[in-house]
Amino acid sequence: MKYFVLIPDGMADRKSDVLGGRTPMEAANKPMMDSLCQKSRCGTVLNVPKGMVPESDTANLAILSYDPREYSKGRSPLEAASIGLELAEDDTAIRCNLVTLSDEEGVAYEDRTIIDHSADEISTAEADELVKALNAALPMEGRMLHTGISYRHCLVWKNASPTYDFSRPHDHLGKRIGEYLPKEDNGGAEFLEFMKKGFDVLNHHPVNEARRAKGLRPANSPWLWSPGRKPSLPCFDEKWGVTSAIISAVDLIKGVGFCAKSRVIDVEGATGTYHTNYEGKAEAAINAFRDGCNFIYVHVEGPDECGHRGEYDVKTAAIEKIDSLILKPVYEYLLNCGEPFKILVLPDHPTPCEIRTHSSDPVPFFIYDSENEVKGAPRYTEDECTAMNDYIPEGSTLLDEMIVKG
Repeated sequence: MKYFVLIPDGMADRKSDVLGGRTPMEAANKPMMDSLCQKSRCGTVLNVPKGMVPESDTANLAILSYDPREYSKGRSPLEAASIGLELAEDDTAIRCNLVTLSDEEGVAYEDRTIIDHSADEISTAEADELVKALNAALPMEGRMLHTGISYRHCLVWKNASPTYDFSRPHDHLGKRIGEYLPKEDNGGAEFLEFMKKGFDVLNHHPVNEARRAKGLRPANSPWLWSPGRKPSLPCFDEKWGVTSAIISAVDLIKGVGFCAKSRVIDVEGATGTYHTNYEGKAEAAINAFRDGCNFIYVHVEGPDECGHRGEYDVKTAAIEKIDSLILKPVYEYLLNCGEPFKILVLPDHPTPCEIRTHSSDPVPFFIYDSENEVKGAPRYTEDECTAMNDYIPEGSTLLDEMIVKG
């Protein structure tokens, strides 16, 4: 049996007048998803346990059968694992976005507005120069900022708090940042100092001046969030009796793969945005099956980024590309591989364009079994899957439904 799991990150959404009262999933032309959904077990699943923050580490850990209440230690340690950092027991990894803040002259840092959590999805090469500038200008023993991908980077800070309650930058777009910054009176003084001084280092850095000249947003401030200590996950392959591979452009997801001792496959041109190598991800999945893997997990970040940017039409287009350029060729390969297979498709969490951040709502799923086709929903949408009245309250049990119970 072969298993294919496809995660269009943040795909679920809310109805909007922008799309004629539809969600992006309803508006998208996605014949492959819809046709499989009609022959599949369909329903909704809650990947983010109540009381937990709806982050991608929480949700993807759940989908991969790791109960986030036990295994979630923050996203940053997983991202650290992805970029090859070996954390000591007293190291805290902290996600560091390079964000765009308003840059009026003479305005206090606290009075600035956060404009973009991704600085127009800055290139990794540009970001690497800014990371080096921060390390050079703000040296501190036991603290080092490491380059990740695009705007996503990892600050390793010895003996820093692994539980400090930072604010997530994508939750506060368009707002004055003062009330969302680390507080000096609750242990956040050093974090705040790093962010404020970082703005002074980056705002007029040559990389950012060049970006302004091109009409691009500057990556003019570090923003710290989601700290954690070194994680430990049971081996996924031993747990499920499979040979697995993880395919993603996002350090967080690759880090889950490394920590779970799965094979992690990089795809050239995969970016974590709408403009990514969809065909390359499908090809990598098919090649992994041919190479002996029988459980492939493909994560596609594009819909999530579109949700954060409030881009309804682009999010709809991303869903269509995932359908035609990833799901269709992988399905066609599996159909002709001479072996039974199952396909699971679901977003990890919703990222509604309306609110431009994650929500904790259940997400629609379908499980297609080539040996047991059943009557499913007419289309793969939020409402149609909800109407099937098949609700799974614990996302960490979903693979059990797919692999064991079928």
